[in-house]
Amino acid sequence: MRRSTKYRVAVALERAHNRLTRRMLRRGRAPRAYALLETTGRRSGLPRQTPVGNGLIGDTFWLIAVHGRQADYVRNLLVTPRVRVKVGTSWRVGRAVVMADDDARARSHRLPHQWDKAIGRLVATEPLTIRIDLEP
Repeated sequence: MRRSTKYRVAVALERAHNRLTRRMLRRGRAPRAYALLETTGRRSGLPRQTPVGNGLIGDTFWLIAVHGRQADYVRNLLVTPRVRVKVGTSWRVGRAVVMADDDARARSHRLPHQWDKAIGRLVATEPLTIRIDLEP
């Protein structure tokens, strides 16, 4: 898969931000606009944690993958859709469903924490909606 220049630049900038945000999320001290997504590595089988925008609405977690299927966490959940999401200090288990026909840009306007979503829309290369159905 050939990755665009915009994707490579955005990912380089996101890496440093993600390290700090991931550390804060693990400690339960990150802003409410963020959550921690845990997938299973498609090759290693090990847990992989990625900071994402907080899209929790009831028992559904909405996620806009701004780089679509290029994102490693998306590739991981396509292989193993069972994931965990940490919002605040609580982990919840769920099943991820990729919604390829959904309008990800329009969906992002309906999610909580618009500041984070605005940044996502700015850097998006191939936005893709993912719905995670959480267990109660």
